[in-house]
Amino acid sequence: MDFELSADQVALQDGVRNFCEGRFTIDTVRRLEASGGIDRGLWTELAEMGVFSLRLPEDDGGVGLGWADAVLAFEELGRALVPGPLVWTQLAAGLVPGAATGETIVGGLDRDGEVALVEFPGAIDVLLVLDEHGAFRVDPRSVVLRSIDAPLDPLTPVAEVAGLLPRGDQLLDAEGATALRWQGAALTAGYLLGVSEASTDLAVAYSRERVQFDRPIAAFQALKHLMADMLVRTEVARGAVYAAGVTLDDPSVGSVERAVGSAKLTAAEAALGNTKTSVQIHGGMGYTWEVDAHLHLKRAYALEPQFGSRDEWAERIAELLDALVA
Repeated sequence: MDFELSADQVALQDGVRNFCEGRFTIDTVRRLEASGGIDRGLWTELAEMGVFSLRLPEDDGGVGLGWADAVLAFEELGRALVPGPLVWTQLAAGLVPGAATGETIVGGLDRDGEVALVEFPGAIDVLLVLDEHGAFRVDPRSVVLRSIDAPLDPLTPVAEVAGLLPRGDQLLDAEGATALRWQGAALTAGYLLGVSEASTDLAVAYSRERVQFDRPIAAFQALKHLMADMLVRTEVARGAVYAAGVTLDDPSVGSVERAVGSAKLTAAEAALGNTKTSVQIHGGMGYTWEVDAHLHLKRAYALEPQFGSRDEWAERIAELLDALVA
């Protein structure tokens, strides 16, 4: 595998980063809490940037790129903490009319857990439900939901399914739903990689500004070790995430499931480890609402269980490795 980015991929990454820096500043992201994490105008702009149509063929109005390119775009979305059901809407492009163009906001629910939670319940137009039988399109207005007043991530409102979930219209069979889970795990891993990078940058910037004993705290050996560990975690996750994108594009290079699982596991570990370390480096201020470090931490915790938690993927990877030596 060649993980070196091509000139086009660098341009894609730079384009998404510049867009996020201009349209999704941290002040803008914070303000989106008042609208449930989603602004329809900004959502349309994301679609116009090609975020949701990246993988669609050009004949279908898409950009015609692959998964390796998609994870790069989601890495930049994670760096900026762009909120919303980005992964589900991207997965739904080509399956749900209007998803690729931003006209339809698609949320999702994977029925592999005991508790069924729906994110952004007041904003989504379509609910994409995955279970052991396949993928189904459900009208969110037909679902009885119980609102959760204090979600973990203030920019990710959540509601619990209180009654029976309607079956809806089947879009994919069981095999297609499994593929969708793996693809969703890879995109989520890309987003978590971006969170990991942003947390590292935030901690380094603060350590250079904060002065104690007439010296920037970045000069203290203990903090240097912490930030070096943050960098290592990020780079390990980067290799795994990029490998997952390449493997999804060309399954002949290795096991898609193992590559995706490794990416989700290492990216979640990096994001959680780095966001916690960032809060620690910020000291008492890191726990306050005014400092951005806690927003990265909460987003990492909100994304960790999606499309398979760390424990679930660690167990599955162990089973796959056992099968190789059996």
